[in-house]
Amino acid sequence: MFGLGSSQIISYILALGLAAIVPGPGMTALITRSISSGAKTGFSLLAGLILGDLIYLSIAVFGLAMIAHSYTSISIYINWAAALYLCVLAWQFWKYQPSTILNEQKVTSRELATAWFSGLTLTLGNPKTIAFYLAILPLIISLDKISVQIWGLVLIPITLLVLLAVGGVYILSALKIRKFLTSVKSQLILFRSAGLIMFLAAILMVVKTL
Repeated sequence: MFGLGSSQIISYILALGLAAIVPGPGMTALITRSISSGAKTGFSLLAGLILGDLIYLSIAVFGLAMIAHSYTSISIYINWAAALYLCVLAWQFWKYQPSTILNEQKVTSRELATAWFSGLTLTLGNPKTIAFYLAILPLIISLDKISVQIWGLVLIPITLLVLLAVGGVYILSALKIRKFLTSVKSQLILFRSAGLIMFLAAILMVVKTL
């Protein structure tokens, strides 16, 4: 599809899904808001979170494409930098110290627009989001193949669907997910699994440059 193989698409889906599943500020806010204010508010906040991701994805795609077309030889350095970032991320996941997520926090009733804006600012205020896309895109796509078609017809729809699916599960199963995430053992398993996968992805990134 537009120069991308099924294995590349599946790799992107898995990486993005894993990153979305690991509870961060955005998903924690999504859980608390859904529990306290209901599904409509939760989905409104989720829409803001997703829009923020799409903005950062677009910046990463066109930034990498511009670099690749202007400085062909620099792509190898981008791959090495991305691999280094994935190693750092893997180490952070592995050394993560679980703590109880406060799902019982009381919040006041807000307009859906306010919830949407909160989700957007949460994502845009987290630089790790664009760092993730800058790291993962070179792993699945050759920089010289990045195009408007791949961005608009492959990456945007896949990112939207994956984040909507993961966020929807968090919202619709908020109470059950809360019990899972408040278990220290469950968090350890989740974060260390994520760390291992990120480390393997970094190795694959380096292998591609050899």
